[in-house]
Amino acid sequence: MGRITSFAGLIGIIKDKASQSKAALVSSNPTSKSLSFHLSVLRATTHDPSTPPGNRHLNALLSAGTGSRATAASAVEAIMDRLQTTGDACVALKSLIIVHHIIKHGRFILRDQLSAFPASGGRNYLKLSGFRDEKSPLMWELSSWVRWYALYLEHLLSTSRVMGFFVSSTSSIIHKDEHEDMVSSLTNTDLLREVDALVGLLQEACKIPDIPFSCGKPLTDKITHLVGEDYVSSVNELYARLNEFKERSKNLSFGDRVELVCALKRLESCKERLSEICCGNWKRGWLDGFWSLVREVQGVIGGLEDGYVQIEKSIVGIGRRVKGFESARFTDRLVIGYSDNVRFPSCRFSSVDRFNYPVEHCVE
Repeated sequence: MGRITSFAGLIGIIKDKASQSKAALVSSNPTSKSLSFHLSVLRATTHDPSTPPGNRHLNALLSAGTGSRATAASAVEAIMDRLQTTGDACVALKSLIIVHHIIKHGRFILRDQLSAFPASGGRNYLKLSGFRDEKSPLMWELSSWVRWYALYLEHLLSTSRVMGFFVSSTSSIIHKDEHEDMVSSLTNTDLLREVDALVGLLQEACKIPDIPFSCGKPLTDKITHLVGEDYVSSVNELYARLNEFKERSKNLSFGDRVELVCALKRLESCKERLSEICCGNWKRGWLDGFWSLVREVQGVIGGLEDGYVQIEKSIVGIGRRVKGFESARFTDRLVIGYSDNVRFPSCRFSSVDRFNYPVEHCVE
């Protein structure tokens, strides 16, 4: 536990002790599984700004994915209740870190409950754009992180809905053998929609606030690390789709090329900021190869018909396609089976050395 630096910090410690003691007494009933998750959430989301959620408590919450749907729902409800009822920036950030861990490491039943919570009402439960903690300058600074991080996770979930799977999930590696065939079977419209969503996620990552130089740094460092892993996952997905567009370049309509140019320009605008955020943690050659592919695709488009410049001029006044999500659940396109996709006979991947670089090898 970090050193107590203010009266507000002392009050936070007292609150933690009181709420955990109360929950421990109530959850001593062996049949009360939901209260056990509530206690794990309290222990993982203390008011201490110097310690992110511990792995032991995170694993206890992730274990809810091994049980029934009701068990998973109880764990998600405990997390969401903590997030929605707190006015403390540290508690809110730690709750959001738990949500991020579920997206990345949780089993499908747990992630499915997260994506569909609440079950009715259509309310976006991570909407924290008005969050303010004015107890101290540090809490005020961390409040900006809460607002941004909640919005970023919303983008991560919405991007995953577009893709048909959780983009940053470590379990998605089981689909790698089928991944290339799946990408080649997508229509141009689907590919553009997915590229647009992935680029939008990276754009939101670029809005990350500056890291504080105070005792809140361990929390923000943890968040930056998680976002960096999402960056690697997004690059993996973008690589396959941009390479597919390179192969299809001669058959793209003018409208598709205009939309792709829009996405590539937005993607290029992220490069410098992402490099700053992830400085020192990456395989530079791997990322340089990706950005070289981005330039290569731009060059291929630039060699078509009237050229890249004319396409750029056509961008003015042309909006991107409207995206709509009919459900919080992943029902539109499931990765497993790919039964609804249109197949294209293609040998384009026979000579492609796709990155497919594991996240754990890129981020320390």
